[in-house]
Amino acid sequence: MSETGYRHLVRVAATDIRGDKPLKIALTKIKGVNQRFAIAVLRSLNIDENQRLGYVPDSQIEQIEKTLYDPIGRGIPEWMVNRPRDPATGEYKHLLGSDLLLQRRQDIEALIRMRAWRGIRHSRGLKVRGQRTKSNGRRGLALGVSRKKR
Repeated sequence: MSETGYRHLVRVAATDIRGDKPLKIALTKIKGVNQRFAIAVLRSLNIDENQRLGYVPDSQIEQIEKTLYDPIGRGIPEWMVNRPRDPATGEYKHLLGSDLLLQRRQDIEALIRMRAWRGIRHSRGLKVRGQRTKSNGRRGLALGVSRKKR
């Protein structure tokens, strides 16, 4: 890939992103990166947030990827990561893409195995965070009363 010129599709952190988006918006297309985190990454690297992704050179894309995978080592504060004090290791991590989805699924499976209240709610397909269920959240459950055939 050339250092200059416009690219319509750019691959960042195993995600294909359109090149016509501003950097701070384009990075939010990566699962695990919100706009605030994207701006923090770009400011730590002194890269213009409003620059279009298609015009960013490969060297800066590599710097952005390194910062996304190791934000604390690159000057991003610990409170910004999406997995602080990991229960297994106790360290601060920031997970992206499929790693984030896999870890979330493993956390839910662990709750189900230990028979925690949240795990029981997850296993039954009910609301987990204390919402009321009498009149809301009826999608996907029983479909009503069946009539007797004549």
